[in-house]
Amino acid sequence: MSYLTEVKWDKNGLVPAVSQDFASGKVLTLAWMNEDALKATVAEGRVVYWSRSRKSLWRKGEQSGFIQKVRELRIDCDGDSILLIVELTEPIACHTGRATCFYKRYQADSWLVTEPVIKDPTDIY
Repeated sequence: MSYLTEVKWDKNGLVPAVSQDFASGKVLTLAWMNEDALKATVAEGRVVYWSRSRKSLWRKGEQSGFIQKVRELRIDCDGDSILLIVELTEPIACHTGRATCFYKRYQADSWLVTEPVIKDPTDIY
């Protein structure tokens, strides 16, 4: 059985994909993959997502240089989500210039920013 047939793609042919930093264990990003993105990720050894807004493959770091190299690729028990354990080429995973896209924590009925900007996004893009 092909690894692709074990994935439960949604009605749009997508599956959620979470990246996690190999060194720190920090959750970095939630994005989407289609079959072509997963095949490219396996073939290239770097994370390739499907951009729903651009309707095209998105090689993480293609503009910013912040590439996510795959250390492990996992699927959950239901086959409906993917976990990418990655090694970062730079300590930034978010387009906001932060280490993680999950930089806000719920506290007292609001979202508190908990991660500093490492690099100004205008210097990245």
